[in-house]
Amino acid sequence: MIASPKLTRSVQARFGAFPRPWPLPVAFLCLAFMVNAAAPALTAADQRLNVVFIVADDLNTALGCYGNPIVKTPNIDRLAARGVRFDRAYVQVALCNPSRVSFLSGLRPSRTGVPDLKTPPRTHLANHIFLPQYFRNSGYYSAMVGKVFHTGEAFEDPASWDLEIREWGKSPKPEEVLVGFDAKGLPWRTDHSWAWHKLKIPDAQTPDGTVARKAAEIIGGARPADKPFFLGVGFRRPHSPYSAPSAYFDPYPPEKMPLPVEPPGHLESIPRAALTYDPDKPRVPPDRAREMIAAYYACITFVDAQVGVIMDALDRNHLWDRTVVVFIGDHGYHLGEHGNMWHKQSNFEEAARAPMLIVAPGRTTNGVSPRTVEFIDLYPTLVEVAGLPVPPVELQGVSLAPLLDDPQRSWDRPAFTEIQRTGFTGYSVRTERWRYIEWDEGRQGTQLYDHDRDPKEYVNLATDPAHAGTVKQLKRLIRRTASPPASQE
Repeated sequence: MIASPKLTRSVQARFGAFPRPWPLPVAFLCLAFMVNAAAPALTAADQRLNVVFIVADDLNTALGCYGNPIVKTPNIDRLAARGVRFDRAYVQVALCNPSRVSFLSGLRPSRTGVPDLKTPPRTHLANHIFLPQYFRNSGYYSAMVGKVFHTGEAFEDPASWDLEIREWGKSPKPEEVLVGFDAKGLPWRTDHSWAWHKLKIPDAQTPDGTVARKAAEIIGGARPADKPFFLGVGFRRPHSPYSAPSAYFDPYPPEKMPLPVEPPGHLESIPRAALTYDPDKPRVPPDRAREMIAAYYACITFVDAQVGVIMDALDRNHLWDRTVVVFIGDHGYHLGEHGNMWHKQSNFEEAARAPMLIVAPGRTTNGVSPRTVEFIDLYPTLVEVAGLPVPPVELQGVSLAPLLDDPQRSWDRPAFTEIQRTGFTGYSVRTERWRYIEWDEGRQGTQLYDHDRDPKEYVNLATDPAHAGTVKQLKRLIRRTASPPASQE
């Protein structure tokens, strides 16, 4: 007899946001034994495609396959070569919780009602069927390891999973904790967002190393053998604090890390609402900025190694020909651009754009799509590629399956990103050529960038009369698609 979903859901291994040597829970081992001993082999009657859905936290496009010449990501690059890399993929919110709720629900923030880190996913979506839940309802074994939804009891979604292995707990003592210091030798920031940790433990004893190895066990057979599986894998890194085993820092000497080189005066055209920092306060000193960039890159290479563990499991079990693999960051990330932008919560390209790789059997390999796509497109894409019926709920994205067959085909859909400020919201629309942003419906400022000539978004053309027609057209798109109903007249 196969373990029931109720029993399976109760087996939750909780481990920390930082490393310690956790043994595999006894209950999980027992469940694996029950499943493997009792389940029949997969029959020809059920050859539906499996899904491995990998999310990295706060990961921007600093990857080898996206053209970064510094960061070492051989496994992610190898994954990209197996499928299609989307060069213009945009999240709906450059912030963890609302972004995840959007791409897991297939809905824009105006529909999810989740704009921040405080609102649980089902606050306004009590009866909605989330992506993994739909696969589960369709007869898939659905398992979660790590951070897929946002962290915390109220933010998890048991209805989506047969098995939940959540991250939870306290941090261990790292080998070295480093923070930025000012000219007098005093810490200028001491919170976790500005610290990095060099650990003296092996990958397997870190939280993300544990996530990768538990995911590999599920791929390898710790699951019902008579069902296809949907496996959600969530890595915490490279989210700050930048914590990884010491060896991953070695390829990135801070003194060799380049800083953004930006034209003088470009900040004068940026509305105050667009900035995530106070321009009147001191900026991060250059040597400290290089240290943070080096630590962030170290964590990306660390995550890459964990992706390799999952790929090796797919290799060993000969599952590539019947498994769809998705790899994404939950949003982009700033590393000092636009004067002093760090972390996320902006509508600039660096925060709104994130990596999206899709590998699907029988579809394009080693493909690159320059088309503008959105993360809410992932839900309908996976449903179509897996051959499932259209879900009986509203979805606001569209399937990218045509781009998996022909990555260069014509595609005329813009992408919308938003971020909440105190008392108002900034909405952005991105086409292949343009990005237009307006804050508080223009009352707090507007921005227009021509990506054909200005890919780093330095020259704000929003008030240039020569581009009034473009502004009008893009403003209309925001009103019609992204902003709440009250703003759509």
